[in-house]
Amino acid sequence: MRDLPASRAEIAFAGRSNAGKSSAINLLTRKHRLAFTSKTPGRTQLINYFALAPEIYLVDLPGYGYAKVPPAIKAQWEALLSRYLQTREALVGLVLIMDARHPLTALDRQMLDWFALTGKPVHILLSKADKLSNSERAQTLRRVRQELAGAPQVSVQLFSSLSRLGTDEAAAQIETWLQPAVEGRIDQPTAVDPPK
Repeated sequence: MRDLPASRAEIAFAGRSNAGKSSAINLLTRKHRLAFTSKTPGRTQLINYFALAPEIYLVDLPGYGYAKVPPAIKAQWEALLSRYLQTREALVGLVLIMDARHPLTALDRQMLDWFALTGKPVHILLSKADKLSNSERAQTLRRVRQELAGAPQVSVQLFSSLSRLGTDEAAAQIETWLQPAVEGRIDQPTAVDPPK
């Protein structure tokens, strides 16, 4: 954790391998190749930082749940993720990406449990929602919200990097979390009363 950059605020993106984290980051930052996307699960193996402003970051965490990763590497990832999520002071919120066709897996729930100890908010993106019919989307969203009704710090929405569904809603949530840090920037001009 000593190698992480100085940061005033950061939002982490987490999710199962190949759930669409990198695609979501690219869409939300309007940069097509900021985060490398791959059809191969397990591609992101490090904590990757993407600067939005000085000392304000989006953070792409290693995907979890990829079966072909050797057990020793998998254990190392889990320890790193757990330590980062529970101890990183600059972390203001977690965006958790779940494939809308398979939400709330055991590992998704474990991630929610790890992060709940911080008391910080979680925003779930039910990704790849374009692969569901309108009725399936509504049913999935309703079911996930019902299952997480006892978690006051958790919000849920439908999302698709391909169709751009939910992009504005997700961007608004991120901006809300980062606003206090952005407003506190020392390089912003401040109003000064003219001399009398």
